Amino acid sequence: MNDFSSSPYYELFSKQSINQYAVGNRTYKERLKILNKLQQAIEVTYRTQIQVALQKDLGKPVVETELTEIYAIIGDIKFAKQNLHKWIRKQTVDTPIAMLGSSSYIKYEPKGVCLIISPWNFPFNLTFGPLVSAIAAGNTVIIKPSEMTPNASELMAKIIADLFSEDEVAVIQGEVEVSTQLLKLPFNHIFFTGSPNVGKVVMKAASEHLASVTLELGGKSPTLIDKTANIDKAAKKIMWAKFLNCGQICVSPDYVLIDESVKTQFIDACKKWLQTFYNDNPKASDSYGRIVTDKHFERLSSHLENAKKLDAKFEVGGETDSDSKYIEPTIISDLKPEAQLLEDEIFGPILPIVTYESLDMAIAYVNSKPRPLALYIYSKNKANINKILNNSRAGGTCINNSVLHYTNHNLPFGGVNNSGIGKSHGFYGFQAFSNARSVMKQHTFGVTELLFPPYTGFKEKLAQLTIKWF
Repeated sequence: MNDFSSSPYYELFSKQSINQYAVGNRTYKERLKILNKLQQAIEVTYRTQIQVALQKDLGKPVVETELTEIYAIIGDIKFAKQNLHKWIRKQTVDTPIAMLGSSSYIKYEPKGVCLIISPWNFPFNLTFGPLVSAIAAGNTVIIKPSEMTPNASELMAKIIADLFSEDEVAVIQGEVEVSTQLLKLPFNHIFFTGSPNVGKVVMKAASEHLASVTLELGGKSPTLIDKTANIDKAAKKIMWAKFLNCGQICVSPDYVLIDESVKTQFIDACKKWLQTFYNDNPKASDSYGRIVTDKHFERLSSHLENAKKLDAKFEVGGETDSDSKYIEPTIISDLKPEAQLLEDEIFGPILPIVTYESLDMAIAYVNSKPRPLALYIYSKNKANINKILNNSRAGGTCINNSVLHYTNHNLPFGGVNNSGIGKSHGFYGFQAFSNARSVMKQHTFGVTELLFPPYTGFKEKLAQLTIKWF
């Protein structure tokens, strides 16, 4: 018996392992049929139930659910359906003349049995998005959703059970111990979305079986604003992006780095747009969500207390209510470097403002921290934009916008180093769940056979000729 056979989920894993080749050999039309069933379930059958579940778990407004959950999943499915035929056919590549008589191609084959560990902040989007890629690539899948959004997790389990047999796709609910037991199993690929600290645990567990991983992590995504930017438009887009889902987004603008000369103008514009979005009382607004759990509320509240103790300036907000897990949209300036808000990923509705005197100083500040999942640039100056792009590193970047790069299926989405490993979305998601298998087929006599032993003087000259001319 192998060590992993002690896992309580070994039997389920074994069923999927046995079934992986049958699933992997499904045709384009068969995979398309499955994607159509999933689209019908999300778009029609369970749409209202999804809205209700997210309202219960996160206080998420219906419009946000439509845009950031349902639209995102349906977009993933439609894009996969439009391109799947192209993705799964063999990709012919050139063959060197020294290998005359043969041809070569790449066959994208499924990795096999995959594990998706999904987060709580966009539970449906960040579960079904990777699942679409895994299905398109022809894998079997076990899903472990977050225990922090129980209504969403329960509904996802119901949807999957209605659409799939457990030897194809299955959901296992539970807390950290469930993930620990699942990670003992020799999955062929693990797709994890969460924090860098937990990502390290997942990667260590995967290394025991040399499983490949896609790690969608996070970090402190900066927003750089120079004095040439359209400040009003920048404030509008940043206020929307920062306080969407109550700031609980991995690509949320974590902090703003702004030219000192336009700081006051920017803060005034932010106040205007917050009033437009949420009126004078965001707590009563139907457009503003809540913090997911008491634990997360307490963490964010401690950051606010830390900022107060360090005499930071609260430009906007700061009000909290533990009973409803409400934190007012908050903007803070004049933070000391040791403030918790400038050290930890915030993942909540609090935006620190940091000023700079020169662009070089701003770039150096960004580069002093781990590489972020996203970096946003607001500027009209092409030289400044290129300078930032060329002298920084990030998983993705929006110029004069925030967050929206995530929605383009033609772009790879993912981090770099501390903010993640591997890419997802569209073809890049399909690729993450596939093995690019190289295939070479010999059709006729191969000239390399002339170089087989025994090695003679003639063959030595022929080898030298091959190196020189082919």
